[in-house]
Amino acid sequence: MNHSAEFPTLNPTLYRETIPGGSHRSLILRAGQKLRLTDIEGGGNLSFMALNAKQLTERLNLPDTLKAQHTAFVTEGHCLYSDMGRVLLAITADTCGWHDCFGGVLNAEEAREKYGAGRFGDLRNGFHRNGFENLLVEMGKWDLDSQDIQMIVNFFSKVAVADGGYLNYVPDNSSAGSYVDLYAPMDTLIVMTALQHPMDPSPHYAPKPIEFAVEDVRDAGITAACRQSCAENGRAFYNTELFCL
Repeated sequence: MNHSAEFPTLNPTLYRETIPGGSHRSLILRAGQKLRLTDIEGGGNLSFMALNAKQLTERLNLPDTLKAQHTAFVTEGHCLYSDMGRVLLAITADTCGWHDCFGGVLNAEEAREKYGAGRFGDLRNGFHRNGFENLLVEMGKWDLDSQDIQMIVNFFSKVAVADGGYLNYVPDNSSAGSYVDLYAPMDTLIVMTALQHPMDPSPHYAPKPIEFAVEDVRDAGITAACRQSCAENGRAFYNTELFCL
């Protein structure tokens, strides 16, 4: 994490930073804290992983997340489930309305095929990065490796399912200033990278910046809508609370 970033003096914001387009960050969001992600310019994408910070073998399970909540995307009122049936994060506010759970990230070869070579020797800090390696760099800071790469939420991107099961990328899903709030009922390790969605049709490498801010909330009432949106969420919160006793 860039420790030179500005630390605001007013509570409840504990930390705020902008992830430059193409870059990556990771952090532990403590139980009772909220993470706000903001698409600064509009048209951004943040590829995002989540794990139980105290038990790193427990991680985000998107099939269970979508199946239990009868949805093909996530937005306000939804939870991100772990593979142990617990709530890693609850989406308590969302001005964007749709976040993709299907697209994943590009690896180095795929990024090269789409955007060209983009070598460091030619472009220096503007070289073409890819989601797989960016996430891997952050995961290495937590003693994780390529075997731990998991399912990805692409915040601020929309992929709709058309007739016949085809996936369609919807451009301009997010406008400048769109944000999503994620509340942590348990200590959650977050790994993220600000890169274009793999299905973005643009042939030009032009990832956009995403801001994140950590706030201290410590009010379980913030999750009321998520708890009540379906019976499965109520059980998942109960499982989470048992784990945190």
